[in-house]
Amino acid sequence: MRIGIIGTENSHADHIIDYLNVEGRFGETRVVALSGGESERNQKLRALGQLERLVDEPTELLDLVDAVIITDRHGALHRAHAVPFLAAGLPVFVDKPLACNETDARAIIAAAREYDAPLTSSSAVRWVPDTDFLATASVGPVQVVTTTGPADPASEYAGIYFYGIHSVDVALRLAPGELGDVRVERTADTIVATVEAGPTRVVVNLVLPGADGQVPFHGMVVGRHGIAARELTLGPSYVEPGLRAFLEMAHTRRPPISYDDLVRPIQLLDAIAANI
Repeated sequence: MRIGIIGTENSHADHIIDYLNVEGRFGETRVVALSGGESERNQKLRALGQLERLVDEPTELLDLVDAVIITDRHGALHRAHAVPFLAAGLPVFVDKPLACNETDARAIIAAAREYDAPLTSSSAVRWVPDTDFLATASVGPVQVVTTTGPADPASEYAGIYFYGIHSVDVALRLAPGELGDVRVERTADTIVATVEAGPTRVVVNLVLPGADGQVPFHGMVVGRHGIAARELTLGPSYVEPGLRAFLEMAHTRRPPISYDDLVRPIQLLDAIAANI
């Protein structure tokens, strides 16, 4: 399978090329082309993975690849970059966030459905072993989910969406169900969002990074008869599980995350962004 990457300023592109082209961990599947032209960054990635092509515009990849990974840091670009490939029936992985508003998220999903093109999107933190531990912990019916992580409303990459998606995506993986009204408060340097997801109370703490560092990702699940809590550690291969889920989807054409569950994190982030 030939993979194209759009949006190579993200360090995830390095991980993906290393995983597929350098280490060859998925057989003959490899990245063959990048969009964005002959930038210094792209030339380095081309040398790293011995890539075949660099193209200027994303749509120039259409005749060169079998699937696409979109890793733009700014989620507002994702709709325009994803839809042409979905319209061509290609599998698409949109790295976090899927979009920066619910309208764009639903438009991307509508294209996937219309053209029967498999689509997925997720935070890498969603798939780390510590998150898996929380998702399978024996605590009884889940009552409360709390996640914590860094986020900067002033980020040049659409503010709260850029890093806030990590804590939100994990929280909603642990708490399925339709979202209720969202309450947003600000305490010192932390934005606290509270919402009911189905029968579960969800609390997301987004802590502003400082000059001396940032808070680690953390999750806690409170059940009827137990509590599970973990720091959510990003190991050296933290991009691999989400990438593997995408590659499996590309082969089976079965998305690993339901399309309703692709929308819910964007709905919650929209509510947070509107109230800060």
